[in-house]
Amino acid sequence: MTAGLTARLERISTDGKMVNVPMDHGITIGATKGLRDIESTIDAVTRGGADSVLTQKGLAGRVHSNKNGKGYVVHLNASTTMGPDANDKRMTGTVREAIRAGADAVSMHLNIGSNHEPRQLEDLASVTETAHEYGMPVLAMTYARGPGVDEHDAENLAHAVRIAEEMGADVAKTAYSGDAESYGTVADAVGIPVIMAGGDPQTDRQMLRNVRGAVDAGAAGVSMGRSVFQHDDPEAMARGVSTIVHDDADVPEAMDLAGLAE
Repeated sequence: MTAGLTARLERISTDGKMVNVPMDHGITIGATKGLRDIESTIDAVTRGGADSVLTQKGLAGRVHSNKNGKGYVVHLNASTTMGPDANDKRMTGTVREAIRAGADAVSMHLNIGSNHEPRQLEDLASVTETAHEYGMPVLAMTYARGPGVDEHDAENLAHAVRIAEEMGADVAKTAYSGDAESYGTVADAVGIPVIMAGGDPQTDRQMLRNVRGAVDAGAAGVSMGRSVFQHDDPEAMARGVSTIVHDDADVPEAMDLAGLAE
């Protein structure tokens, strides 16, 4: 691992633990709640304890002055809910564009088991090669997602994160299997950090239970989008998540410290 790669990984983490808030959803679902005034949301979640935020390259100018010195990840592929197949993630940026945008890392989304898996694997191989030439970390968002694929099966998720490592990614993100015991199978499948995807929003308490379970299973943290940036109080939700990941709090303690009622 080069000095540059190590330095940039430290910019998106705290002592090896990661709380990332992805906000690339503007391409996927449009300018939804929390993304219209993204400057305020970025300020709130980073004050709440997020180590990094993530957007597409075009929003870089709205990110840097509001992220309170925290890390920045540029996402390199996308699809939309208006298109024919949301699993068909296509390249939207390059490593070089991310560098020009001031990124500390790049990320890509792969749907393992989908009809688009072969091309997405090729895209990730190309990105990791270029990124590592520049000492740029790669976060691979590898989901088990396709026809007949159980998106929360631990063995499927373990396979997905193993693909991320095999392809040269530095961090792997994937869905939660539902409990700490089975998620241990996922975290143990690789030698790189695994971070839990937030998934569809649930109650605050349940989302924090998921975070606690993932951390107990050996995950290095979380990458939680809609449950944080669409929250009525994004700073409080980020603080609740961060308290578990960084301070090893239990769920009631995290709820109390963050001022979350439910």
